[in-house]
Amino acid sequence: MSILRRSRGVLQAFRQASTSTSVQTSEVVEVDTHENAIVNPDFTNRNPRNLERLALAVKDRGWGTVWPTRQYWHRVRLERTGHNVTASVEHCSGNVVLSASTREWAVKRHLYSTKDAMACENVGRVLAQRCLEAGIHFTDFQEVPWVFRSESVQRFRNAMIEGGIVLNEPRRIYE
Repeated sequence: MSILRRSRGVLQAFRQASTSTSVQTSEVVEVDTHENAIVNPDFTNRNPRNLERLALAVKDRGWGTVWPTRQYWHRVRLERTGHNVTASVEHCSGNVVLSASTREWAVKRHLYSTKDAMACENVGRVLAQRCLEAGIHFTDFQEVPWVFRSESVQRFRNAMIEGGIVLNEPRRIYE
């Protein structure tokens, strides 16, 4: 009840200041911000990756001779083994944010083979959908040139692009 009384008092003071006929502008109404501290006493940013979406966060540059480069916020990694295909989105901190694999029963049951080019394409579709659901629209995708030319990697890349993911991250905005 005390919050309502204070807010009514502030509102009445504001109305009186705005309806007064005198031209004095030096009168300032003080607003009590104690109510905000009651609602959330220790405010923290609930979206720590907001600066990345605004292209303001710092990208780790690393050494110029390191390949693949470290200048990314999210990176797509495609791993093909003798039996399965796994794709994941990795944050620059090293944590895996999302992944999709032919080991998952929901993907595996729709495939004839879990290691061919069609499996790579379907994993690309699933990963693109999961990225969009998680709010990741831009990722970095770097492959070794002789591996990048293979049909399965090209199908994976095309499935990600058709799914709505941009495989180049925007440049960082410097303040």
